[in-house]
Amino acid sequence: MIHPIETESYRILETRVDLSHLDPGPRAIVERVIHASADPEYAASTVVDVAAVNAGVHALRAGAPVLCDVEMVCSGIRGVATECFLAERVSADPDGPTRTALGMRAAAAAHPMGAVVVVGCAPTALDEALDLATRGEFEPALVIGLPVGFVGAAESKARLRASGLPAISNVGEKGGSAVAAAAVNALIRLAARSSEGNAS
Repeated sequence: MIHPIETESYRILETRVDLSHLDPGPRAIVERVIHASADPEYAASTVVDVAAVNAGVHALRAGAPVLCDVEMVCSGIRGVATECFLAERVSADPDGPTRTALGMRAAAAAHPMGAVVVVGCAPTALDEALDLATRGEFEPALVIGLPVGFVGAAESKARLRASGLPAISNVGEKGGSAVAAAAVNALIRLAARSSEGNAS
């Protein structure tokens, strides 16, 4: 059941941003991201297509693992189990991989095929996922790449969009755990509706 505050938030959103040009699936993603961030700029900067939405919905309905770069992303996702492999990962080399990159490496080793990958914090985690995919060691069903930051965030998201992987991202430095989780939550709702529709 949707809380009245959420209903009012979406009503206000509709008065601020026109998303009528988007297909229903991508529109649901963009709406949820804007709702979570109160930032209408995501209407122009979010990059999501029907194929990516369908890939995510299909994966979630099939029970695919949802792999997050940090626990904050996990905490924002409702309705499915999530996994984060960040804990206890420390690089012995200060110039070596970051903890989030090592966590993503471990996540890929545990679930090499069919996962939904969600990066909302660390560009290095997204870069690691892309490196592994390039080498054929990781085949995610969908990559939601919405890391935030002045260093590497925009570049890692551009690299994701050029990778050919099913992807949801945005252009620029903005992002974060809340918007990454919001994108997943939108997919979860779409998957639930799809399941209900098939059952009827």
